[in-house]
Parts: sequence; structure tokens; C-alpha cells
Amino acid sequence: MRIPRFYFPDPLAPGARVALPQDAAHHAVRVLRLGENDLVRLFNGDGCEYRARIVRIDKQAVVVLIESAAPLSCESPLNVLLVQGISSGERMDYTLQKSVELGVGAIQPIQAERSVVKLSGERMQKRMQHWQSVVASACEQSGRNVVPEVRPVSGLMECLAQASGAGHQASGGELRIHLSPDAELSLRDLEKPLGPVVLAAGPEGGFSDHEHAALKQCGYIAVKLGPRILRTETAALAALAALQILWGDY
Repeated sequence: MRIPRFYFPDPLAPGARVALPQDAAHHAVRVLRLGENDLVRLFNGDGCEYRARIVRIDKQAVVVLIESAAPLSCESPLNVLLVQGISSGERMDYTLQKSVELGVGAIQPIQAERSVVKLSGERMQKRMQHWQSVVASACEQSGRNVVPEVRPVSGLMECLAQASGAGHQASGGELRIHLSPDAELSLRDLEKPLGPVVLAAGPEGGFSDHEHAALKQCGYIAVKLGPRILRTETAALAALAALQILWGDY
């Protein structure tokens, strides 16, 4: 049987004994029916994978002994920041989960003019924690040992202002693109970037005309993914898959 993988949020080192997080412990014992002396694999985002053995199971904890550590990378050579318009409920979860599987480097959730979901205060903090948990779980499943950051929620204009800095144009070989069904260019029309890629995808209602103009002013190139209009969760993932085929993993 394939050795199960679990995310552990704290530092790890060979020889250490640690208690699995509550959710991981429940899954290991109640779902996978693991017992003492069974092997598990842990990762904490430092780029290594840790082989561990269960040494104690009781009502309080599932304790494992870290036996070894090995650097293991399945990261894409293409560094992509996904600037994603927040969508409702499971749609956003799906986008985050699948973007991690497709190798995204980081996610910047944004509130745009046509966003259905508006977050603030405690509700925003809870969603941020939930989204980071979704990302960590996706890393467990996909074998990634680097956990992409879900950045603090921002308004689109605020995000553009922060990214632009002193000037509006992309620098250092960075390619900035945003998805638009009315664009004339496709991804195949663009030259291979020399640096990272910033991919902006709008919320359910898409970007407004004002936002499209602001994106263009900040050096974003409008691209289309084909003749059909895609839902927000489909568009971002289709674009990420295409980027990986063109310039990344494949």
C-alpha cells in the first residue's frame, strides 16, 4: 500500500517524536486504519519529505518517530502567481485545490467590482484559514513538498498598485496576463517568459471594463482561451494547464 502523506505545520527533524495534527491523526487511525509501527510520510513546506513510523496511538494523540528526511521536489519550473477573483463556496475551493495540483506558486485572492462574495473582518480571516487548509490538503494528495501561499485578500486596484511599484510595466522578465473572452491573442501568440508569470482571472461576472483598462495600464496582456466563455473556476485551471504545457512541466 502507498505510504500515506500528511501535512505537519511545524519544524521536523530525524529523531524527533511528534504528535500528528488532529485531522491527520483521525484520518490515519479512523479512515486508513493505521496502527503502531506503520509508516507515514510528513511534509511541512520546507522542500523535504520526512519518513516516520507510528510509535504510539492512544485517546490523546498519534505519535510518530521521524526516521529520515530527503529533499524531494516536484515543483514546476514555471513560477505562476494566480490572481483569482473570489468565487462563492465550493467553486473557490475547487480552484485552489486544482491550481495546486497544476503547480501554481502562490494565490492572490481578490475582490473585484463584480465579485458576488464580499469578505471582511472575522469572516475574511476564517476563509483565509480555510483556503490555506485546502491548499495544504492538495499538497498532501499531489505530492508537493512546498506549500503555496494564499496571500491576504485584496481589492484588484490595491493589488495592481502594490505590484506596479514605481512603474506600471512588468520587469525582470515577468509576464502578466489576464483572461478575457474578448481578447484577440491566445497564449500561443505570446513569447516564452524569461521570469515568473502573473495570471489574473476574474470572478463569476468577469472583470469590468474599468478593471480591464487598469490591468492593461499595469502591463497585463489580455488573452482568450478559445471561442467559448468559461466559468471562473474553469478558466483559471484551463489557463494553468495550458501554461504548463507551453512553458512548464510538459
